[in-house]
Amino acid sequence: MGGYLLLAVGLINLRYQTGQSDVLKNSLLIVVPGVLLIAATWIPSISKLLLGKSSQIVIAALGVLLVLYAVIN
Repeated sequence: MGGYLLLAVGLINLRYQTGQSDVLKNSLLIVVPGVLLIAATWIPSISKLLLGKSSQIVIAALGVLLVLYAVIN
């Protein structure tokens, strides 16, 4: 669900900051990790790595940081 959240927040960020400089770069910084996370769930070997508690904590922390970046930016 975190991947979908990052994808949605990145696209919303792109829409609402239209006209500002570097909006595409800033939005892609949020969208790309979300798409990669979604894609990783479809690859069995990587999907098994995502089930570990430590990787869940790291991904959640990075997700929160990216959402905060979208809000502050």
